[in-house]
Amino acid sequence: MTGGGPGNSRFSSLDEINRTNVASLRVAWTYHTGDAPAPRSEMQATPIVIDGVLYTSTPALAIVALRADSGTLLWRFDALAGSGARPHANRGVVYWSEGNDRRILFTAGRRLYALDAATGRPILTFGDSGWVDLAAALGRNVEATSVLATSPGVIYRDLLIQGTRVGEAEGSAPGHVRAFDVRTGKVRWTFHTIPQPGEAGYETWPDSAYAAAGGANSWAGMNVDVRRGIVYVPTGSATPDFYGGDRVGQTLYANTLLALDAATGERRWHFQTVHHDIWDRDLPAAPNLVTVSRDGRAIDAVAQITKTGFVFLFDRETGAPLFEIEERPVPPSDLIGERVWPTQPFPVRPAPFARQAITEADLTDLSPEANAAVRQRFRTLRHGNLFSPPSREGTIVLPGFDGGGEWGGAAVDHETGVLYVNASDVPWIAAMRDRPVAANTSGRPRPGSEVYASLCSSCHRADRRGDGDRVPSLVDMASRVPASKMREVIARGRGFMPAFAALPDAELRAVIAYLRNERVSAGDESSHAAELAASRTRPARSPHEFVGYERWKDPNGYPAVKPPWGTLSAIDLNTGAYRWRITLGEHPELTAKGLAPTGTEQYGGPIVTAGGLVFIAATQDAMFRAFDKATGRLLFQVPLPAAGFATPSTYRVNGRQFVVIAAGGGKLGAPSSDAYAAFALPR
Repeated sequence: MTGGGPGNSRFSSLDEINRTNVASLRVAWTYHTGDAPAPRSEMQATPIVIDGVLYTSTPALAIVALRADSGTLLWRFDALAGSGARPHANRGVVYWSEGNDRRILFTAGRRLYALDAATGRPILTFGDSGWVDLAAALGRNVEATSVLATSPGVIYRDLLIQGTRVGEAEGSAPGHVRAFDVRTGKVRWTFHTIPQPGEAGYETWPDSAYAAAGGANSWAGMNVDVRRGIVYVPTGSATPDFYGGDRVGQTLYANTLLALDAATGERRWHFQTVHHDIWDRDLPAAPNLVTVSRDGRAIDAVAQITKTGFVFLFDRETGAPLFEIEERPVPPSDLIGERVWPTQPFPVRPAPFARQAITEADLTDLSPEANAAVRQRFRTLRHGNLFSPPSREGTIVLPGFDGGGEWGGAAVDHETGVLYVNASDVPWIAAMRDRPVAANTSGRPRPGSEVYASLCSSCHRADRRGDGDRVPSLVDMASRVPASKMREVIARGRGFMPAFAALPDAELRAVIAYLRNERVSAGDESSHAAELAASRTRPARSPHEFVGYERWKDPNGYPAVKPPWGTLSAIDLNTGAYRWRITLGEHPELTAKGLAPTGTEQYGGPIVTAGGLVFIAATQDAMFRAFDKATGRLLFQVPLPAAGFATPSTYRVNGRQFVVIAAGGGKLGAPSSDAYAAFALPR
């Protein structure tokens, strides 16, 4: 299972590769999937290896089985073949077996599939001829919004416990956590993360919020304490992400670590890490199970990292915090209708693993010009508190919307109780604007340019070039995406993009034509006013809307703060003290100018081994590295075909230890690739 086992420790007991010989690692095999669509394809999957077979996904969201010792293809299943659907991020697959029944379970779009692990063929007795619909049984119609899963579920006995990724705007789907029967695909239990009448936590939302509120979903993955029968479920924010005036209250169980009975879905305990989230502070990664020592006594614990750079540590059984947590006052909001929760939880130990505050002295000093540019803007922005709310003028968010900690997660050492976590350390900006009171009452469809400016430009930019990461470029759409697919994405949404299902058809046609640089026919331009009135978008309830995702950069494209921009830390969970912290990654062009390595923004996480090593890729510079887990000293590094924005795996086949990483690139403007690279010691 992804994460090295049900507890997601990311620890391996293998020690053939160790401190003394890791520098001798060589490429053992490379597998090219052959389906990398340029230029923004990604591979975020962590492969799993069972009985000498490696199972993983490709950029096109095909599932492949490879001989783990050679990378030779055994079978391939293309879930999206012929559908015209664009692949989304996939972070791995799940394996289940009983006797001769061996299954691979994974998600693609709205479908959860079960494949025969030996052949790659769908198991026809699972759901509807091999798949079930993730959008079904959510208690409301979610056809107009996004429902999928990027992270694999977890297995408990004959259950697959699965979360989902949903939209982040008004009208998004709810984030129910469900357990599916691995044999039949039927839902065996459901936990409502937005409580329904009669359920605990209902009182923390406005009355009847469950009928329309969305999010509070578990997209980042989970883990299971098999012996105790507890599944630990981290959740994200309620929607819309950045304005909570219509969801006033504490909003359980958003932004919460849930401990559920894995057999029934009943709540054992919970802890909410952010109350009434308006900062997109989803719990970003599956927690880690670890055993720590206190006063000579071993305590089984669960550790949860956050985007804000905190580590929360709890007793697995009771949920009691193992380090003190203080509720501290936070600033109010001046947006209409917004009522920020007055306090937020701050763990006293460990200290945060990423910066949480910024002053003028922290601004970039790469050049006087860069400093002057960011200093000028700094003086117009809100800052000073980790929980300063989004604002009209813009609020500095540090760590940024992607962390701090992110979906790559952390690793914990079974031998020492030390947690290893990497962090991005760059600022983003949360800006809001007043939503227009009325929209287009003229009775005529707006031209495509006006629709684009109103609905799309805040994220995709006026020049359509996006941000190089979360928000893709829309330049040259006619040559890349059929009009039918554009219509589907606009209507349904995808990933971070909200659905515009109620956009009048005439305006939908107009904006598609605008993006494709095509003329709209006279008949379309002169659509009757009745059509417009009948299909007019339901006015949004929120008086404010999010301006768009913005990394705060200097004029040369580097983060607006001084380095380090990426780190790797070793935290002793027995004491809360740091063993070490190092800068992770570099921008070679800056190093060539004589600067010390700056670190880079990163995606993907570490693993730790009994051989005394921490392996990690994750950085923009496309390097794969190994560090001494005791000291943080660099012992090995090698360039990859593209940036390894994923978490590696290590395994042993035929007496030989391998380490494999998906080198897919694609994020942060990095080139894309389709390569899995496996390393081993020379024979």
